[in-house]
Amino acid sequence: MNSKATDKLGILMLDTRFPRVPGDIGNPRTWGFPVQYAVVSGASPQAIVCEDTSPFVRAFISEGKHLVAQGCTGVATTCGFLALIRPQLAQALGVPVAASALEQAAQIQATLAPDKHLGIITISKTSLTQQHLGIAGVPEDCAIVGMEGTAFARSILENRADLDVECARRELVEVGRNLVETAPQTGAILLECTNMVPYAADLRRTTGLPVYSIYTYLNWFYQSLNPQVFPSS
Repeated sequence: MNSKATDKLGILMLDTRFPRVPGDIGNPRTWGFPVQYAVVSGASPQAIVCEDTSPFVRAFISEGKHLVAQGCTGVATTCGFLALIRPQLAQALGVPVAASALEQAAQIQATLAPDKHLGIITISKTSLTQQHLGIAGVPEDCAIVGMEGTAFARSILENRADLDVECARRELVEVGRNLVETAPQTGAILLECTNMVPYAADLRRTTGLPVYSIYTYLNWFYQSLNPQVFPSS
């Protein structure tokens, strides 16, 4: 961890019990800067991804205010589907909010050649609506594939106490391979799910494409909160 860092990033956690392996947003060893977590009670993965998030908005705001009161100068969340409530969080908390990896989409698209498009891997394509995509600013021509039917998705969405990391790695690689085969115009991959980060390097090796995630987003986000200090000479 950078000993010169002074600003903390607050991270609003879903109420989960699945393992938070290195690379996962919920593992503090993932980050090279200070983070502080707050769990939103009752906000299970199933409830946030597959059901209505509106009953939880007040709880997310309340926990977010606690993080800000404890010195966090920016706030993030641990689920890409929470893009839906980013406007309410930003309005209520008064600090910058990075709610979803999907919020990088337009910036990523701008880096690609005109004939290339962004591909998105999500934990649930059936639950990722146009409202999610619109609020996050995702370009309309992105190819989107989901993890439905995989052991990885069951572990996360059913909030199981176990996670077969090697199985999840194989499943993510297979889905990524299918994405680029069915959408050959794909020029980069964006991982909606914050629990997919541990497998980003495997996707990069398999597809040869840049891979973006909540990890790339929050490292960029944190640099704005605590810019690098360079020597004067």
